[in-house]
Amino acid sequence: MIKQRKPNRSTGPAVTGRQTGGGEERLQRYLARAGLGSRRSCETLILEGRVRVNGRVAAELGTKVVPDLDKVTCDGKPVTPAQTLVYLMLHKPAGVLTSLSDPRDRPVIRDLLPAQGLPRLFPVGRLDYQTEGLVLLTNDGALAHGLMHPSFEVEKEYLAKVRGCPTPDDLVRLKAGVISDGERLRATQAEMVRSGLGSAWLKLIVHQGRYHEIRRLCDAIGHPVLRLQRVRVGPLVLGKLPKGSWRRLTPVELTGIRRAVKGDKALGAGTSPTGRNTRTPSRVASPGARSRRGAEPVSSAPRPVRGKPVRVTGRSGVRRTANPYARSRMRSRDDWRTG
Repeated sequence: MIKQRKPNRSTGPAVTGRQTGGGEERLQRYLARAGLGSRRSCETLILEGRVRVNGRVAAELGTKVVPDLDKVTCDGKPVTPAQTLVYLMLHKPAGVLTSLSDPRDRPVIRDLLPAQGLPRLFPVGRLDYQTEGLVLLTNDGALAHGLMHPSFEVEKEYLAKVRGCPTPDDLVRLKAGVISDGERLRATQAEMVRSGLGSAWLKLIVHQGRYHEIRRLCDAIGHPVLRLQRVRVGPLVLGKLPKGSWRRLTPVELTGIRRAVKGDKALGAGTSPTGRNTRTPSRVASPGARSRRGAEPVSSAPRPVRGKPVRVTGRSGVRRTANPYARSRMRSRDDWRTG
């Protein structure tokens, strides 16, 4: 006779995620998922005492919260992570701030977005007031953190119109590195695109993300920037997107930018971007081991040439090789044909 399990009639308090340690996440990550900025900017909000958890000020970066259980507010307003993540590419014109608001009422990138239909988005990184080009906007704080953090070394490509015509030695200096305000700056790639009367266009690729990096690099070689445009961030290319326009990232672009942030971890160990396995064997195959097809040994050692080993005939009439360890490698002519 099978006994039915009795329902649990315990009247004790329910075990929450906080008590078990499950479902918790750091407060700055929770705020970033809610679209308040990158993790670094959310850490600033916490240290400034603007964030409260269950009515108490959370001024420590180690604070953890349980989504859907703890009540989080910022400046008195409830904070709830967005259910869907949005990724936009914007062509910022010159004379527009890479910001959501400005106390001096200057044009900001929020003015270029529709007033309704989009969640709260924030720009990933900043472009100077007079710099134009590609700006990524999202409410994915984790991705924004990876794109902006220098340890991930995500490339940013710029086209810079500079005064004068830099020499090949100047381009070498840009790639070797210069000192500006006590800080070492360098471009991973510096090329001359074209030159004209009194000016030239350079293609510069950097991944450090320093303040006014391109302008300081060009000033250091004596060719100040006259016009600057960012045309690429990682695998994202600005293309022919008109100035002041925006569009959503395609699934292919989104996959590419995530791979650029995660690196080899996104592809899996031993896997190339094309999906082929490039893993190195963890152990060396034993002598004479066959591959799956049996056509050649698995070992990286060269296959012995048929007929070269010295054969010795014993008393029993069985042919043997001089090297007993190579015996398993000796196969008949039929074996070579059939594999």
